[in-house]
Amino acid sequence: MMTLIPLILMAIAALASVIATYLAIIEKDLIKAAIFSALQSTAYAALFYLLMAPDIVLTYIPVAVGIYPAVLVFLIKKTERYEG
Repeated sequence: MMTLIPLILMAIAALASVIATYLAIIEKDLIKAAIFSALQSTAYAALFYLLMAPDIVLTYIPVAVGIYPAVLVFLIKKTERYEG
């Protein structure tokens, strides 16, 4: 029973990442799309942690959840926020 819990958590994280990716693709507001991309990256970080890869998680979180969305938001502020 104890080995089933990580598998269920991995399935939930994988489903959350797929949903966040879909929402990021269809979103017309680019700021919201960047937020969905960060949520997708968070779900991937959870998957990496559950797969016992803490070294990848320690580099993935600052880059994919912190720096990448911040750069996207900065670039979106320089252009139009809504996709035409």
